[in-house]
Amino acid sequence: MKVSPMVALLFAAAMPAWLYAIEVKKEDMADAQQFMAARFGAHTMAEPVFSFVYDGKVSKDLLKSWTFTSSQVSLDEYRQQTVLTYTDPAAKLEVKCVAVQWLHFPVVEWTVYLTNNSDADSLLIENLRAIDTIINQAENEPIILHYSHGDDQSINNYASRQSDMAVGSEIQFAPSGGRPTSGAWPYYNFEIAGKGFLLAVGWPGQWSSKFNRDNAGLNLNAGQEKTHFVLLPGEEVRTPLIAMLFYNGDWIRGQNLWRQWMIKHNFPKDHGKQLQPPVLAACSSHQFGEMTQANEQNQKDFIDGYLKRGLKIDYWWMDAGWYVGAAEKWWFLSAGTWEVDRRPHRFPNGLRAVSDYAHSQNVKIIVWFEPERAAAETWLTENHPEWILGGKRGGLLNLGNPLAWDWLVNHIDKLIKEEGIDLYRQDFNINPLEFWQANDVENRQGITENKYVAGYLAYWDELQKRNPGMLIDSCASGGRRNDLETMRRAVPLLRSDYIFEPVGNQAESYGLSLWLPFYGTAFSAPSGYTAYNHRSNMCPQQIMCFDVRTQLDDPLIRKLYQEWLDIAPNYYGDFYPLTAWNVAETDWIAWQFNRTDTNTGFVSAFRRGHCHFRIAEFKLNGLDPNADYLVENTDTNQPVIKTGVELMEKGLIVEITEKPGSAIIKYSLVPAQ
Repeated sequence: MKVSPMVALLFAAAMPAWLYAIEVKKEDMADAQQFMAARFGAHTMAEPVFSFVYDGKVSKDLLKSWTFTSSQVSLDEYRQQTVLTYTDPAAKLEVKCVAVQWLHFPVVEWTVYLTNNSDADSLLIENLRAIDTIINQAENEPIILHYSHGDDQSINNYASRQSDMAVGSEIQFAPSGGRPTSGAWPYYNFEIAGKGFLLAVGWPGQWSSKFNRDNAGLNLNAGQEKTHFVLLPGEEVRTPLIAMLFYNGDWIRGQNLWRQWMIKHNFPKDHGKQLQPPVLAACSSHQFGEMTQANEQNQKDFIDGYLKRGLKIDYWWMDAGWYVGAAEKWWFLSAGTWEVDRRPHRFPNGLRAVSDYAHSQNVKIIVWFEPERAAAETWLTENHPEWILGGKRGGLLNLGNPLAWDWLVNHIDKLIKEEGIDLYRQDFNINPLEFWQANDVENRQGITENKYVAGYLAYWDELQKRNPGMLIDSCASGGRRNDLETMRRAVPLLRSDYIFEPVGNQAESYGLSLWLPFYGTAFSAPSGYTAYNHRSNMCPQQIMCFDVRTQLDDPLIRKLYQEWLDIAPNYYGDFYPLTAWNVAETDWIAWQFNRTDTNTGFVSAFRRGHCHFRIAEFKLNGLDPNADYLVENTDTNQPVIKTGVELMEKGLIVEITEKPGSAIIKYSLVPAQ
């Protein structure tokens, strides 16, 4: 946020105030219903929302002569499903589009499946796109694309961006290396003249998207990046999941509708209950080389070290290196031997001894796995090199191989049960794309990836089926696999491996909160434990990484712990940026979370280390203009009464005298007398 010297020490954030509660409107639902009817009605057999090339001919022309059927069924009280099926009467290729309309949110989603029902190889299928359609729009209507950067372990993680989609413009996106949110982010918000839609590409692999605008309107195109294959007899492939949410009003209103849809209908449940912030975990990863030098006793000692400080941890986090070979060869060189190191100086009683102890203290445990990677000279590469994309020298366990998949699900499920694991953490520190592509022959490009993705999703589904209510943590060198399909099965407890550094983590919270209501990160004291450093890493789920064997600033830790407990339930409220996204040391950054159901919220504000301005004024959002609010800076503990209209129109004045410095201002509705 650039500040003019003319305003001296007082400035107003440029973001407008939104004077409404975020709730679904009739207009939102009407737009979604109109899209559903236009793209998935019985008359759509000649104009489907997807596309492909079949034996050199485009599907738009081909499908007009194919056999077409349409059916509808109610899935539950929230969803209505429509299935459109197109069948080539000669070659028996079946194309099935499964579309779902959400009945209480303005959301339409779909996935396309292609099946070869003949006894011979199919004709060549190319350029299979999950969405290839146009949104008709007048030339003079502005279109702004709001999007974000992915995770590449840098200060620019989740950077919030926008692009003017003028007539003649084009923009393309794709991740790097096959992990879906590595450097790119498959979620978009198209703001169109006071309304708009969000679009997500759910594909835990190598996707690509292209958006361009011509005189007719906005062209939307996305799918698996490379598809050029024949299908074997009986073989099936699928496209990425596409989801679209429609909204009326400002783009931030669209983001908040998306957040509420994610909370209510997408994030996995914790034993049938909605996962609620705050969630607190703790680990000893930074003291014992992940888990390579950990043992049964020091894990119990660290659990005690946190609890004795009055820090009620929900989970004890056991990271990489608990398995055979990791203590000698380092953790990543032993991935592929998934057996607990049961030597006397390590875990003679298995991880079960630690989990039983944690459970006796009302603490659950998280255990790290990276089952998709197999290093050389490990159990997998030595015993089943045929399952490894890369063979005996190491590489990627092929989840598209039924034998490998069956072994993995049985083996990991056995460990989960035997070791008393409450939350299964899966990491993925390898770029899979080169392994997928190396396994494809000329007329089967994209097949290995497609089958791998299906196997990966089925693997998690099966683990959760066998362990009802168990949460899964999605990690891929941090936040590089957080597409929509993954987020329906897992939660990202470590949003990035770019941790601790305050400015980048402030920016991560800002950028990621636009899309994912629940995520986590770690905090510690690498350069001194301060309120600024802690608050910069404060988010719905936190991981404490202190060395509890040393002297710590316990009063400050407990103060900020209590502060987080007080404000954390508001993370599931509506999110409002109060400044522009930035990582400049000369600027402020701030945001607001507001819950309309409890009439509470808070503001996080940060004055960076080289910022000359110690006072800022922020216009708040989503309040009742006719109500009074109790407003309190958690550092000064001097509550004041402000009216809703005053906070939204004049603004909240925040003073931070230190640089760098921070402030948490919480507020709640004063009941009417």
